[in-house]
Amino acid sequence: MIRTTRSRLIGATTVVAASALALAGCSSSDDSNTLVVGATAVPAAELVQFVIDSGQAEAAGLTIEITEFSDYVTPNPALSEGSTDVNLFQHEPYLNLYNEDSGDDLVSVGQVYLPPLALYSKTVDSLDALPDGASIALPNDASNEARALLLLEAAGLIEVTDAPSTVDDIESNPRGFEFVEIDAASLPAALDDKDASIVNFSFASAAGLNSDLQILSEGQESIYFNILATRAELADDANVLAFYDLLTSEETQAWIIEQYNGLVIPAEVG
Repeated sequence: MIRTTRSRLIGATTVVAASALALAGCSSSDDSNTLVVGATAVPAAELVQFVIDSGQAEAAGLTIEITEFSDYVTPNPALSEGSTDVNLFQHEPYLNLYNEDSGDDLVSVGQVYLPPLALYSKTVDSLDALPDGASIALPNDASNEARALLLLEAAGLIEVTDAPSTVDDIESNPRGFEFVEIDAASLPAALDDKDASIVNFSFASAAGLNSDLQILSEGQESIYFNILATRAELADDANVLAFYDLLTSEETQAWIIEQYNGLVIPAEVG
């Protein structure tokens, strides 16, 4: 995520689509129990909506307003300037890079869910069954390809340089896998003629893939869990902490697993 993220933070001029327009209403600035939550549509805004619809927010005495964003560039500036109280869309490496580039000091309240990068196959049902010389499709954008290579290295399939970005950074490939770099949107279709394909959540979900086809996936050790973020002065705010508890409650965790067919992993909290 880091290489493409930097260019997005510096140069993008995408437009925010707001489902609820409001100024910050957190309890640190007034006596309201209203939180304005910035979120991208899937799965973040859907998750926040579940917390509302399930009655958990009301039971906790919180009023939640969702401001939905259609990009990954504008949510953090909106949080920084006070248009939202918290946001849910990014992992911590992205937040750290944003703070580094902007000079801001937004903070993570905690991990919420992981939309994992996973290796899918229609021809084998386990990693051990993947044959030597198997053809494996990889995303060809620098951030996701780096993440894919690190996933394969963590499973002991290859060895890569300290900061891999392309297949040229593979230092050891003892099983002779054939790696094919293609556009991320085409990765699900590649399963029809490749032995396996590494697909991110967005495209896996849109293609109707499920966790039954995963033979390798990022897990609880991943650094790419999406986090609830807020401004430094709200890090210990009672409403913010109560909202985080709802996002990671057992009820919410069960809904995440069922709703997304195992393609989204709730954080283990406690």
